[in-house]
Parts: sequence; C-alpha cells; structure tokens
Amino acid sequence: MEYIGGQALVEGVMIISPKKVACSVRKPDGKIKSKIENRNPRYTKYSKVWFIRGIFALIEMLYLGTKALTWSSNEQLKREEKITKKELTFTLLISIIIGVLIFVLLPLFLSKILIQSRGILFNITDGIFRIIVFIVYLILISRSKEIQRIFQYHGAEHMAVHCYEHKKKLTVDNVKKFITLHPRCGTAFLIIVLIISIFVFSFIWSKNLFIKFFFRILLIPVIAAVSYEILKLSARFQNKLFFKMLIQPGLWFQKITTKKPDDKQIEVAIASVKSVLN
Repeated sequence: MEYIGGQALVEGVMIISPKKVACSVRKPDGKIKSKIENRNPRYTKYSKVWFIRGIFALIEMLYLGTKALTWSSNEQLKREEKITKKELTFTLLISIIIGVLIFVLLPLFLSKILIQSRGILFNITDGIFRIIVFIVYLILISRSKEIQRIFQYHGAEHMAVHCYEHKKKLTVDNVKKFITLHPRCGTAFLIIVLIISIFVFSFIWSKNLFIKFFFRILLIPVIAAVSYEILKLSARFQNKLFFKMLIQPGLWFQKITTKKPDDKQIEVAIASVKSVLN
C-alpha cells in the first residue's frame, strides 16, 4: 500500500502519493472539480536518502501547498478576481517574513527580557515561548469562520486517508467511522520541530542576539530534516511507547487544527484520494 498524505485547501483537499498530486475543490456551483499532476522527480529521487529527504520534502510541500492553495482560492473567485503569480510571490514572501518575526524573533526577544543569562536556560525559555506563541496563534486563527472550514477539510482529509489505510471502500459512510486525528499530520510535524529546536538551539552559546537569530534561521533545514525522520519512525512504530509519547502532543494540537466535516466536505476528500490513486 502506498503512503498518502496531504493538506486542506480553500473548500478542498490536496492529496499526495509517491508519484502524483491531486487537488479537489467544491466550486460555488456545488460541483466538485479535481486536477491531477505528476510529482517533480527532482524531489522524489531523494525520497529514500535519510535526512536529505526531509529537506527536499519541506521545500516540495511549501511549493505544492502554496500552488494548491492558490488554485483552490482561484476556483472560488470570478475570472477577473483571480490571484496572479506576482501577487502569489509577494504574498508568500510577506508570509515568510511575518512567520520569522512571530515564531523566531518574538520568542527570542521575550526571552532576552526575562532571562539575563545566555546559556541553556535562555534557549529553553526561548523554546517554551516559541511553543506558547504557536498555541496562541492557532487559537486566534481558529476563531475565523473561514479557517474553521479549512480545519473541517483538514479533518476530512485525515478521515479519508484513514479509510484508505484501513482498506475500506471510500464512501461517505465508511469515512465517517474514522477520527480526524492522524499521526503523520503536518501539525504533528510542526510540534516535533518545536521540540527538536529546543535541544538544537541549546548548543548555541553566543551572547550576541544577532548570532542567535542568524543560527536559528540557518538551522531550520537541519531541524526539519531530523524532525521528518522522527515523524516517519513515529508513523512506523506508533504502537511503541516511546513513539506514542512523541506523537501525542501533535495529536493534542490536531484537536485545534481539525474539525468534524460534513458529508459534502468528505465527498471532496474522497474525490481527491480517488484521483491520486487512479
């Protein structure tokens, strides 16, 4: 059985298999529209190389996720309102800058105010602040009705993947039997990244705040690579106590980032899974 995964879109779901990418959305007229593409072999050729594959997986997911979100957004808009590539590039750049400011610089600044030392205690405090900022961010965005719908599609994606992995026929009734939480979720990956970053950044002993900030950015690919391998092992050995404990925080956070979908949302998720498997 092929491993599949994906993400929620605007009124839709993206599913990725080892060779294909499928996106399905519910259009304003009520019809489901799907598109299927082959994955770029530049990313997939490193899929069996430990650690290196994590970096390529991160780059590919950022690219595919942004591309799919743009497509799904445009499918909800009139032709004259569609997002251009220039607007997409600008929005992505601004999003990255804001993300760095909120999830890297802000925790660093708060730690500097609270802790005078620059040793392990400072780095642990910085990591704790980073987790707190992430929790607050999730809670705040989850209040939006638009985000709640995306979280419902996120839940539908997980339920459809569970149904496929349990070798059940992909029907609405079968999919509804499964939970919205999944151990290979991107939310679980982010939580592992946050935990691993605390340990990695603890080795940065410089008193210079700029150097600390620089290395936090520089080490992101390393942390992502290690976290990716841990996530893969967790999915493989999820019944082992150590890995159960490791993925549990990610499952807790998915109670925020996934919501119970309705039947129409499940139909979209099923369409995406079926498309990628064809």
